Amino acid sequence: MTATLEQRVARLEALEAIRELDARYCRALDDGDWDTLVSLFTDDGEFVGLSRASGHAELRAFFAGLAGAGLTAFWHHVTNLEIDLDGPDTARARSFLWQPCVQDGEPHIAAGRYTDALRREDGNWRYVTKQVSFDYFVPLTDGWDHGRFTVTSAAATYPGRPFA
Repeated sequence: MTATLEQRVARLEALEAIRELDARYCRALDDGDWDTLVSLFTDDGEFVGLSRASGHAELRAFFAGLAGAGLTAFWHHVTNLEIDLDGPDTARARSFLWQPCVQDGEPHIAAGRYTDALRREDGNWRYVTKQVSFDYFVPLTDGWDHGRFTVTSAAATYPGRPFA
């Protein structure tokens, strides 16, 4: 069965809206904009990774708590976003994560992947579940590109305020 033009346009619009959601997530995380970050999840949405947080209040406390625990991110980069539309209002997405960050004043590199479940509510795509798994989280002193990434060089690339 061949999709109609309207169906193809609706599919492309959904894919673009999910890509934009992912970009907004990265910007809000980098900016420490917890209200925007939490608004990208459904009311019962959850983040699964270092720990689990469900619902807007827990999500806000979790993300703000990362900064309070000494984690500072200077940029959050996601690549290879793959999106599967399961229906008109549900989708799954997978992507790779690469994030230079600072833990307690020491530069680190984090790398891993996201696995997301999404739902469209009131015309807007939101995360039902955003799960992160890290394959790599090491201090730069353990051998990752010392010459190009230091606390000073990372801080110089960050256009916003400190992550707090």
